[in-house]
Amino acid sequence: MSPVNRYKKIENEFVGKIGRKSHHVKSRIGSFFSNMFQKGKQKFTVMFIPHSEKNIFNFQISVFTLVFFMFLLFVLLISFFGLTTHFTSTNRQITSIASDLRQNETTLENFKEEISQLRKSMKLFKIRLDKVLASMNPEDAKNYLEKGIGGDLSSFISLGNSGEDSLRELSELRSLKSYLDNALKPLSEINKTLLAQKELLVDIPTLWPLKGPKGNVTQYFGPNIHPFTGGWYLHKGIDIAWGYGVPIVATANGMVQLLGNDARGFGLYIVIKHKYGFFTRYAHLEKIVVQKGQYVRRGQVIGYMGNTGLSTGPHLHYEVRIGTQVVDPLQFLNIESPLVVKYAKKTR
Repeated sequence: MSPVNRYKKIENEFVGKIGRKSHHVKSRIGSFFSNMFQKGKQKFTVMFIPHSEKNIFNFQISVFTLVFFMFLLFVLLISFFGLTTHFTSTNRQITSIASDLRQNETTLENFKEEISQLRKSMKLFKIRLDKVLASMNPEDAKNYLEKGIGGDLSSFISLGNSGEDSLRELSELRSLKSYLDNALKPLSEINKTLLAQKELLVDIPTLWPLKGPKGNVTQYFGPNIHPFTGGWYLHKGIDIAWGYGVPIVATANGMVQLLGNDARGFGLYIVIKHKYGFFTRYAHLEKIVVQKGQYVRRGQVIGYMGNTGLSTGPHLHYEVRIGTQVVDPLQFLNIESPLVVKYAKKTR
């Protein structure tokens, strides 16, 4: 047999086997579905037998119908659990949103309360600022804060009794902004005035002359009994007693005009010349640490407390003169302001 015929024979045998196997598989599959269809068409009789003499209730149901109802029940159960889960999640979200809304309402109420308190504070602020401005320039004080963008202060104060809540609060904030914007100019004028005052006060003797301890004023300015002669005399300053070595400071900016040593009077003493015709004297010192002609600043140490000259114990005799006229130092030493102290530190 030729090779070609042999190849064709093998091919035909292979194709025949494949065909027979395919036919066998188709037969098996057809037989399976046929059996399934036959079994599916089988019917069951369901009977409900009452315990009384009533008629028996029964009905027939096929396997296909039973499977269909079981599938439908499964789908309904899955849908039920899915909807329950979705409902639970939605309910949680609604609860969270409701909680946030309650918190926001509480916050808004707090804002309203703060605005109400702010309105009361602004009333007092306006009264006090008007007084300050009136003392500076009565004509300008009437025009500085009367009107502005968004309304004037009187409308801000009276809005608490009219209008809807939200619109009222918004209008109040706008009026407050307008008022504060208009207050910038008069506050700037006040700042200039305070700056001029600070510059004045650091150049006149307003600082306490002892650094550290306050000391005790043992003799005041004016008529007093002389501690040595027992007669009346005019005490031209104040005596502040404490202990040896207490630092003595310049009570204002100025130039050291005189250093002296009066054994029968002031002992070691310093005279400083200040602006505006002021002079200060510091007497009975133990030691002097400045030189004649030296410029000293307010609060700078110039010497130390002692008992030199005609003295009954360690103390400082402190005098203030305006030109040739002696004045009571306490009327200047009682002028106290933290703004002056802050400005004096910056200028050192």
